[in-house]
Amino acid sequence: MARPDKAAAVAELTDQFRNSNAAVLTEYRGLTVAQLKTLRRSLGENAQYAVVKNTLTKIAANEAGITTLDDQFNGPTAVAFITGDPVESAKGLRDFAKDNPNLVIKGGVLDGKALSADEIKKLADLESREVLLSKLAGAMKGKQSQAASVFQALPSKLVRTLDALRAKQDEQGGAE
Repeated sequence: MARPDKAAAVAELTDQFRNSNAAVLTEYRGLTVAQLKTLRRSLGENAQYAVVKNTLTKIAANEAGITTLDDQFNGPTAVAFITGDPVESAKGLRDFAKDNPNLVIKGGVLDGKALSADEIKKLADLESREVLLSKLAGAMKGKQSQAASVFQALPSKLVRTLDALRAKQDEQGGAE
């Protein structure tokens, strides 16, 4: 029978996996407490970085329905549980890892799909959700104004054509 403290830890980790949009596994060997504190701040408000026990975290991930991370639970492991925009936290991890080579990104999961370390770095290269939505809205607004111009041009062209036709008839009628 499992000890109550371990069962509680597994239940808490399971909830974190279930309530997160993404989770990123890292190896933190050689980082100081101060560096870990800096890393936690760099992840943003929507991420929680926790040093975890591999066996308990593997059990929790499996209970949450995530089995793709099983082979990554070796060595000193910490997990970034991300509840908001995963791009912001991925950028924080990538930038911190550039400055501190002791932080190794092992892999992760995004909306149930397994991600390799390279895919997490590619995710970090994306622009934030807000920027992408702004660009989409700008493109849509531009297309709407172009469409409005086309639709406005059709009636005015028709009016000009009718005016020219009337003027031509007036000339022909006045010449007779």
